[in-house]
Amino acid sequence: MSENVKSEDNAAVELRPDIDLNDSKLNLKIAAERLSIVRYVFLVQIEDGIASAAQRASLEYADAVLIGWPENESPEIADLTDSQLKTVREHMELMESYIAKYTQMEHDGDIDGMTDTLIRITERVAEVRRLYQPDFPLPTFAEIRRVVQDEWDEDMGKIDPKEDNPTANEIEQETESANEGGEGGKA
Repeated sequence: MSENVKSEDNAAVELRPDIDLNDSKLNLKIAAERLSIVRYVFLVQIEDGIASAAQRASLEYADAVLIGWPENESPEIADLTDSQLKTVREHMELMESYIAKYTQMEHDGDIDGMTDTLIRITERVAEVRRLYQPDFPLPTFAEIRRVVQDEWDEDMGKIDPKEDNPTANEIEQETESANEGGEGGKA
């Protein structure tokens, strides 16, 4: 069995010689890359329609957690204790379990499920980042959701649906009336 582990380690080193598998900060890089991929998949899924407030908020939350992501060598990155590394591993395992569910939801076309699960994945990544970069201020999903909901409400308020469906003639009359009103003020 130990020979099998050694050959797997060698295969990983040969595949990505630029990655030190013993680097305690490797999870930081993996978390960012995984969230980035999941975020992109989500964006592709919702790009054809008008995103709901919940969809916008989940996307904005992922963006907020990823923004300004530090390099592993950054002096801002803390060296973690064994206990903290164990916590990071737990968050990473949860993240991966959510990603597996997310993948199935994508396959099933369950956008609402993907929306909720993107939030859960982002929460795990945020916790990993908090451990490695404790001084970096990360917003909560609730904070992001409030801002996005306000923007959504404002955007929806700009849409002025009529009680009835105007005819082409009525639209033309409104346009002419607006044009005449604009021309009357000019000298």
